[in-house]
Amino acid sequence: MKLSQFKFDLPVDLIATHPPRYRDESRLMILHRKSGKIEHKSFKDILNFFDDQDTLVLNNTKVFPARLYGIKEKTGAKIEVFLLRELNRETHLWDVLVNPARKIRIGNKLYFGEDNDLVAEVIDNTTSRGRTLRFLHDGTNEEFRKLVQKLGETPLPRIINRPVEPEDKERYQTIFAKHEGAVAAPTAGLHFSREIIKRMEIKGVNFGEVTLHAGLGNFRKIDVEDLSKHKMDSEEMHIEKPTADLINATKDKGKNICVIGTTTMKALESGVSITGYVKPYNGWTNKFIFPPYEFGVANSMVSNFHMPQSTMMMLVSAFAGYELLMEAYRVAVKEKYRFFTYGDAMLIVD
Repeated sequence: MKLSQFKFDLPVDLIATHPPRYRDESRLMILHRKSGKIEHKSFKDILNFFDDQDTLVLNNTKVFPARLYGIKEKTGAKIEVFLLRELNRETHLWDVLVNPARKIRIGNKLYFGEDNDLVAEVIDNTTSRGRTLRFLHDGTNEEFRKLVQKLGETPLPRIINRPVEPEDKERYQTIFAKHEGAVAAPTAGLHFSREIIKRMEIKGVNFGEVTLHAGLGNFRKIDVEDLSKHKMDSEEMHIEKPTADLINATKDKGKNICVIGTTTMKALESGVSITGYVKPYNGWTNKFIFPPYEFGVANSMVSNFHMPQSTMMMLVSAFAGYELLMEAYRVAVKEKYRFFTYGDAMLIVD
């Protein structure tokens, strides 16, 4: 597959800039893989597609306020720092992006907060935009985290193109978020309300959780036409034994396994063995899934509508089938579905 095959015309006004009033009131497109049928529903209708002993697998990663605004020593130049990855917890060493990058040199000190609550020193240049920072903080890691929570901003993707608002702190987070480490929300999970989950549990539906800390690499522009040459950024992921056991038992019973979102799918496909069973996994993955690809675990998935030529769109097309997904996206544009982070949802079933 080539990059150009995933191009489509997306009107800017279809990119959702705000979440719906309630999590579960998004629209839901149903995509039937075998028949090619496309249905239009409300997200609450997802209840009708799952029954006793089916399993839904969620990503319980938690987004942290990764965007910091500070000033450079001496000049007072305004600097934006985007925290990407913690490299060393004891020394508060972080891999970051800085903007504007040209103003930052090794040895520069950066100050954050009105009272310079947090100070960082640039100790390395990792890429043209990337840097390694050491935060000069004498307190505990817990105290450092509280400072980041106080000073940081919810890392909404820039394409949403508006200032961050108070509601984003809650809505750019799933209700089952537990383990902090993501700089991007697992957006398919944003549609699930407590009511939806409770009603599914009453029906006997099981929930399994994995952790994959979604990174900015999901939004990085692909700059090669041959997709086999694209390299994904590594992301930390964990699949615990109870989740692996639940998924494998569901598979043995011949019941539905539905994956919620591309990050969850990436995690499961990174942890599946050649026999089709999921193994516990603690480590990193840089798996890039695009057509053609043979999936080993799920037979259904929930996804948002993704941006043209994005890695998320490519993964979903591998699961749904390229032609069917492109047709679904054409229909979505025609029917004015909302795209991207705060947009509508798609359920892909057999």
